[in-house]
Amino acid sequence: MTASPVTAPRLRARTGGPEEHGPKILEHVLGWVLVVAVAVLVTRLGLI
Repeated sequence: MTASPVTAPRLRARTGGPEEHGPKILEHVLGWVLVVAVAVLVTRLGLI
């Protein structure tokens, strides 16, 4: 027997990313902190 798509539960693959209902502002702030940290590292190493 095979389950039809109507009766089969829909399973979403978890990728380890942020939750959909989490604090969006925190994600944005941490993202910009990471961008600035990489920029500082690149300029300190003289790669640009």
